Formats: sequence, structure tokens, C-alpha cells
Amino acid sequence: MAFSGSVVDLQPTLKKKTAVSRSWILLDRNGNRTVLDVDKYAIMRRVEIHARDLRILDPLLSYPSTILGREKVIVLNLEHIKAIITAEEVLLRDPLDDDVIPIVEQLQRRLLFGTVQGQREEEETCAQEVEGDEEKEFPFEFHALEVTLEAICSFLDARTRELETDTYPALDELTSKISSRNLDRVRKLKSAMTRLTNRVQKIRDELENLLDDDDDMADLYLSRKMAVSCSPTSSCDAPNWILSSPTIGSRVRRSSRASAMTFQENDVEELEMLLEAYFMQIDGTLNKLTTLREYIDDTEDYINIQLDNHRNQLIQLELFLSSGTVCLSIYSLVGAIFGMNIPYTWKEGHDYMFKWVVIFTGIVCGSLFLSIVSYARRKGLVGS
Repeated sequence: MAFSGSVVDLQPTLKKKTAVSRSWILLDRNGNRTVLDVDKYAIMRRVEIHARDLRILDPLLSYPSTILGREKVIVLNLEHIKAIITAEEVLLRDPLDDDVIPIVEQLQRRLLFGTVQGQREEEETCAQEVEGDEEKEFPFEFHALEVTLEAICSFLDARTRELETDTYPALDELTSKISSRNLDRVRKLKSAMTRLTNRVQKIRDELENLLDDDDDMADLYLSRKMAVSCSPTSSCDAPNWILSSPTIGSRVRRSSRASAMTFQENDVEELEMLLEAYFMQIDGTLNKLTTLREYIDDTEDYINIQLDNHRNQLIQLELFLSSGTVCLSIYSLVGAIFGMNIPYTWKEGHDYMFKWVVIFTGIVCGSLFLSIVSYARRKGLVGS
């Protein structure tokens, strides 16, 4: 009975281990940040997201680069940046990661600047009280999206510059001296370049697919969808604290009239310009990697030409040695025949004949060697 009771006592502990807590950092539109140590179920309830969308942000799973627009959130999975963006806040995963810390700081500075600028625009708008002259405000979710895109593009571009700094000198050293050490170094750099190219290509393809679909871009307008839901012709689904805020609530009410029309027109020009800017930046990074790959391919071709040239030189040397060996073999054969103890009638009284036989055989073998070399040059088998 005591053993069974101990098993029952362990069950709550096992249940706690199944819901592993993950570290998140929350930044609101005022730049205030809060570290959250909650499980995925708390995140799902907070931002009203499905489990399949949250699974994309799991660092233990391998998912491609993704920018998903849902009803109330934007799900971002860009390399080490795994974030959930709403119309009022940003949730970043693993805030203690060395690559995520600069993003948090940049995002906080950008949001603080945006808050001060937004208050100034609010005061100017209230002072003018002219409805037709109001400029479109850059939505909060686009501020967060811009920071993340800028961070990932800058990160990949920095990795590309580091790779260029290491690769070009290594290739130049390899062309000057072909060795196992240099070949292994270039092989590792080429593997790193291939992996980096695939990462950059995934980001570029995701931005390109997003730019090609206006509906997907329209799904990223969270503030617009919130404003439309709060329009006079529809029931408002925004939280009460948003509407009661003197700054945020006035923005929602002010943009509800214009957004009710623009949302129907599927106007995504503002977001399209933002995405195109970073698409050009990531495309420029991909072009750098393409140029680097072409340089590596050219270096490989040059090295192959050098190796072919050395191989041809070895073949020429082998031809000369083989020809000389054949001629010396003939010369040795004649000398060996006449050096045997065989009685010859012309040998008696004519001892000088052996000297002329050796000289004549040497002249014939030398002429044969020169004839082989001349024939090989005439046929282009050896260089002139």
C-alpha cells in the first residue's frame, strides 16, 4: 500500500513536466517590456492563437521561414526570430538569446520613439480638427514587423560579409598553392556558404510569396481589422481598455470611418512598400552569395585546369622516358648479342668491328628517339 501511494504522489509532478514553460518577453506599444515564463497554453489563451500556429515557433521543430497573418495576430518564424505580433503588443521567444537581445532593444527604442511621435500627431490632429486632412498612421504591427525584418536582413547580411571576408583570401591562397590544408578550408567555407544561401533563399521566397498575394498582405492589417470591427455598421470587438484609452481609443475611433472603406478595397500599398524594401535588401544579400558562389566555381575551374596541365606534363615526361627506355633497350640488346661468346668468322683479325657496331647502333637508337619525339610534337601530343 505504501508503494502504490508513492506512485500516486508522483503523478502531479509528471503532469507538471509535460507542460514545459517557455521564456517570452512582452513589449507593448509604449515600449514597456515584461518577461513571461509561461507555457504554450497561456500564450494560446492570451493571443487567441491555434496550437498548430504556435507549433511553428517551437525551436525544437524544423519549420521553414514563415510570416502568417491570422485574425488577431501575426506569426513570425524568421531564423532565430520567433514572435507573435498583435495590434497592441509583441511577444518574442527566448529573450535571453544573444541574437534576440539586440532585437528587443531595437524594438523598444522604436516603439518609444513611435509613442512620442504618435502623441505629437494626436495633438496636432486635435488642434486642426479637420477630418479630410488626416494622414494615415503607421500601424503598430507594422512597426514591429519592420524591426524584425530589418533585424533578420541585417543579421544575414552580416553573416554574408563575414563569409566573404574569410572566403576570398582562402580562394586566392588556394590558387597560389594547392594543398590539402587549403582545399579542406575552402571545402568548409563552401559548405557554410551553401547553408547560408539556403537560409537567405527561404526568407526571400517567403517575402516574394507574400508580395504576390494581396489577400495575405491584407491579413497583416490587424489595426485595420480592429477598426472595421469597431465601425458604426458593425459591433465592436475591441477590449474596453483599448477604447477607454485617450490615445489608442481615439485612434481606433478616428480610423474606423476611413478603414471601413479601405479594407473593402483591399489597399495594401503601405505594407507592400515596406515589404519591397526588405525584399530588395535580402535579394541583394542573395546576389552577394551568388557572386561568391560564382567566384568559387571559377576558382575550381582554374584549379582543375592547373591539375590538367600538371597531368599533361607528367604524361609528356612519361612519353620521353618510355621512348628513351625503348631506344636504350635496343642498344643494350645489340651490345649483349655481340658480347656473347659466339664464334664469328669475321671476328678473327677484325677486332675493331665491334666498335663500329656499337657506334652504328647508338646512332640508330638516337635517331629513333628523335623520330618518336618529332612525331609526338607533330601530332600535338607534347608541347613545342
